[in-house]
Amino acid sequence: MAGYRDLLRTPGVGRMIAAQLAARFPNGMSSLAILLHVEHTTGSYGAAGLALAAASVGQAVAGPVTSRWMGAWGMRRVLTLTLSVCVLAFVALALLPLQIPGYMALGLVAGLSTPPVQAAVRTIYPKLVNSSQLTPLFSLDASLQEIIWILAPVAITLVSTQIGSSVGLLLVAAILVLGGGWFILSPELGRVRIPRSRRGFGAVVLRPPVMLATVIGFLLIGSCAAVEVGVVATFDHGGLEAGIVLAVFAVGSLAGGLATGHVPIGPWAMARRLAVVTVGLSLTLVSLNVFWLGGTLLVAGIGIAPALAVLFAITTASVKFSETAEAFGWAGTGQLIGAAAGSAIAGFLIDLSGTPQGAYLAAILFAVAALIVSVVFVRAFPDLRTRDPSPIPDTEPVSTLMQQP
Repeated sequence: MAGYRDLLRTPGVGRMIAAQLAARFPNGMSSLAILLHVEHTTGSYGAAGLALAAASVGQAVAGPVTSRWMGAWGMRRVLTLTLSVCVLAFVALALLPLQIPGYMALGLVAGLSTPPVQAAVRTIYPKLVNSSQLTPLFSLDASLQEIIWILAPVAITLVSTQIGSSVGLLLVAAILVLGGGWFILSPELGRVRIPRSRRGFGAVVLRPPVMLATVIGFLLIGSCAAVEVGVVATFDHGGLEAGIVLAVFAVGSLAGGLATGHVPIGPWAMARRLAVVTVGLSLTLVSLNVFWLGGTLLVAGIGIAPALAVLFAITTASVKFSETAEAFGWAGTGQLIGAAAGSAIAGFLIDLSGTPQGAYLAAILFAVAALIVSVVFVRAFPDLRTRDPSPIPDTEPVSTLMQQP
């Protein structure tokens, strides 16, 4: 932990971590807030699912686009524009009397305008610390983001069910303003400028490490989403046990990320970390007892944040600085699509098997697929044990001819 203390003493690091966590906190609330509000006002989970699907599609489409805009227009301008539109969309969702098409339209707008905070902060990190601190910083970031997924769903569920679903949406809007405003006004955003990318839109995702980060992120988050569906189905649609078990899953990830933060990242790092996730998830099929599930998901969680840290590190180390934000935008889109696919497949397998174990089977299949990809394509992973994990500079040395005297 001494290494993390030294890291947090680096000027700007602690403030940037706190600000981006506050700015991203609504990400853990928005889906549930939309789901609960639309179901409450229409009386239909189907309608709520359509509105939520529209928001998810919007986020997936916008991720690479708004991230790339930051290189053309500047981070503060893009973040301020998207934040403003997103806040207005949530206020409208909360206050306007709408039918299903209206909820879907505003859900799509809210998704499209989700501020690209994650891409922005992971572009800033390499400029705050030296190369030896970058991998631990990514591990710390991946670990601390679990706080969002532990606290945010509980907070929005309590507010939306006990006070009112409209109040829940307004709470999301308020936190967007406060957290997003803090992040946008952070001095670090003014000191870091992303150069305009010279390559065409989407070209960065064709780089093997970025493609691997996108594909493995899709599979890993798909596995986590399937676990969430399985836990909720196991404990009667979100009882106290469900919250506790999911919290244990997140705590395992938090602990794993903090424990491995200073471990050098080699080509086999991803495979080893995904193996831990796969073993833990495989054990869930033995029993649906709350203590057994808690223990097995604690084991599986130990590999989640470390695997995400590898994704962040190989993405940063494999692209030019001007392409970093767009690369993280594509990786984020992969994760969003994975979450939707994992939830859908888990639900289908629960219906097909008639038991929550279908969802855990889906989670295992996603994790096994991620492990296979990481093994088969191991040569495409950069070896960060012996090289600088910082982004490739946009300026390169130019060869000149020297005239002999």
